[in-house]
Amino acid sequence: MSPQTAAQAMAAAAGRLRAAGVPDPARDARLLLAHAAAVDAARVTLIAPEEIAPEVAERFEQLIALRAVRVPVSQLIGRRAFYGRDFAISRDVLDPRPETETLIDLALGNDFSRILDLGTGSGCILVTLLAERARATGLGVDLSEAACLQASANAVQHGVAERADIRQSDWFSAVDGRFDLILSNPPYLAADEMAAVSPELRQHEPEMALTDGQDGLSIYRIIAAEAQGYLTPEGRVMVEIGWQQGEAVQEIFAAAGWGRVTLAHDLDGRPRVVSADKPA
Repeated sequence: MSPQTAAQAMAAAAGRLRAAGVPDPARDARLLLAHAAAVDAARVTLIAPEEIAPEVAERFEQLIALRAVRVPVSQLIGRRAFYGRDFAISRDVLDPRPETETLIDLALGNDFSRILDLGTGSGCILVTLLAERARATGLGVDLSEAACLQASANAVQHGVAERADIRQSDWFSAVDGRFDLILSNPPYLAADEMAAVSPELRQHEPEMALTDGQDGLSIYRIIAAEAQGYLTPEGRVMVEIGWQQGEAVQEIFAAAGWGRVTLAHDLDGRPRVVSADKPA
């Protein structure tokens, strides 16, 4: 391979990614070159005129080849930004998404000293809330042992490990105590929706974090049926939902005897979070 400048390498890589159907190929090429060259992404424009070293070119080629088969960028660089912090990511956990920040914003509008994160995955919800509230403690549970390890690592990275209890649990099976807030971003895709999701999701992220294998609502039924027994008297549940599930999830909580049930929208104006208060 003849020597190339960083700009030439990025342009060629973006072309390959575009041909492979990758959304925003120029951005991904820039991020992956920064990772290959071990520089901050903001500095890539500064090195653009420079010839890239052979070892950097080789690493970049490998990364682009993997991105072309739709391996997510976050898995290739091993991290994802969420609510102003970098979280370590692997294919064992769901990639944190910007829409989940709506759940964080709403949670921070409440007074809480103890929280429960059901299906914690990378730990992004639990760790973020504990980092934002220095006196709070929390429990994060996940059926996946690998996810629990990832969440624990992120808790250590962000200095909240002493206040974060991470347990392997099938939803409430290993949960005890009472919580001011119970939060969850559960698998909400219906089984018949999986064929239409992006290759990044379908092929490279854990299926159990994406779909319940049923109608996409089964976990909300579990939470609505069981969560009241784990809340303090003024406690509240907040769950992320698929943008078409607002009415159905509200009805599930109302039918289970909850108090006030409300629906909040994300920054794109889509229904995103259902909150339910423990009845008086």
